[in-house]
Amino acid sequence: MQRVSLQTGADHAGFRRAARGLIAQRVSPDNVVWDVGGASSLFEMCKETEAAPVALPRRAISLIKLVVCHREPEKYPLLYALIWRLLYGERHLLEVHSDPLVQNLAMKCKAIRRDLHKMHAFLRFRRVLNDSEPERFVAWFEPDHFILEETAQFFIDRFRALTWSILTPIGSLDWDRNKLTVGPPARREDAPDHDAFEDGWKAYYESTFNPARLNTQLMRAHMPKKYWRNMPEASAIASLVQSASSRVTQMCEQEVAMPKKKNPAKALAGMSVGPKALSDLNAIIAASEPLVPGAARAVLGEGPVGAAIAFVGEQPGDVEDQEGKPFVGPAGKLLERAMSEAGIERKASYLTNAVKHFKYEQRGKRRIHQKPTAGEVKHYRWWLSRELQLVQPRIIVALGATAVLALTGASTPILRARGAADFDGHRGFITVHPSYLLRLPGESEKIHAFKDFVADLQSARALASAAALDG
Repeated sequence: MQRVSLQTGADHAGFRRAARGLIAQRVSPDNVVWDVGGASSLFEMCKETEAAPVALPRRAISLIKLVVCHREPEKYPLLYALIWRLLYGERHLLEVHSDPLVQNLAMKCKAIRRDLHKMHAFLRFRRVLNDSEPERFVAWFEPDHFILEETAQFFIDRFRALTWSILTPIGSLDWDRNKLTVGPPARREDAPDHDAFEDGWKAYYESTFNPARLNTQLMRAHMPKKYWRNMPEASAIASLVQSASSRVTQMCEQEVAMPKKKNPAKALAGMSVGPKALSDLNAIIAASEPLVPGAARAVLGEGPVGAAIAFVGEQPGDVEDQEGKPFVGPAGKLLERAMSEAGIERKASYLTNAVKHFKYEQRGKRRIHQKPTAGEVKHYRWWLSRELQLVQPRIIVALGATAVLALTGASTPILRARGAADFDGHRGFITVHPSYLLRLPGESEKIHAFKDFVADLQSARALASAAALDG
């Protein structure tokens, strides 16, 4: 009989190492005692030898990865029994859905997936401001299972540009925009219970509530009450439910109109309490669902509030999507070179895009840029308008046709409209996008076009200086 000691929680590495060693010694499941949390050894300990990897079906590997996160200690003997049977005569065991072992593991897998979904859907960050530290966001959550590390990549992908911490009774995650740190368990008191942004989020939730589709039983099934105390919008549920009947009656009495497509930006634009700071707006954009297919996360604008010049491009590219910063790819490097020759400092300028997510088509391992549609540009137009209102640049430089469409709402031939422009009463300048220069076929054409591009930026700089003199 061999005894295996594993750490409390989701000990993926320990289980993998132990399973390999046991298989290498051909130890059957009946001859193994699994000890979670460490205990006195009355049996022979399993030797932690560096055994060779075990070849398992991909489906089994995915199942094991999830079930290890389950709270019940019996998961380990069940998983080892699965591995043993898969290796010794039952390679297609997972296809036998009537098998008690397969059923048990499937139920555990389902419970983990449900817990992951709840954490993704019901975790709420709160903003923390401290004079001695940079801005960061903190959330408290109480998962049913040991899913903390399993869910980490989801929050990194969604909030890569923010500094955040997730605190739970089983451990904590800290992300500093570059590195993830897994820490010890925390207490509810360690997380803030309110922030200034919550009024805006509550207003957005109320604006999307449809009283005609109220189903309290379904609401409790999809959003259990245990999560309500961590969700700012939950405080509005009682009043929304109470007023639902009268609101439905009022809706029925109003004149029937054709339904319109929902636009989250418009819903926010109509808020009585909207984002008052650029960081608040960015938090909303980062948390919103992408409005273009295939997008992973929002690439936010970069630069100081009050910048003399704001540059507006089309959308982030592949490199920008990976790094989470605007204009860091080939076109961005060309823009930075042109800015330098025109006497414009990048750090003193504000750079952003009309569309905040990378739209692409997957071709093998490559992600090929796809031009956003006019409808997609329109979806993001409110974000851009509010963003520029908060930045308050002296002049806005539109880089390419998509930027002009976002700023004016009209399609404009760039080469014909090139030069000084008016964007709804704000000083502007229209020029080509730097990616246009990269696509030109001949070297002489590229050199000539680049000189014209630098001249445009010099003109934009002069307009910004004139605006400063005008006050």
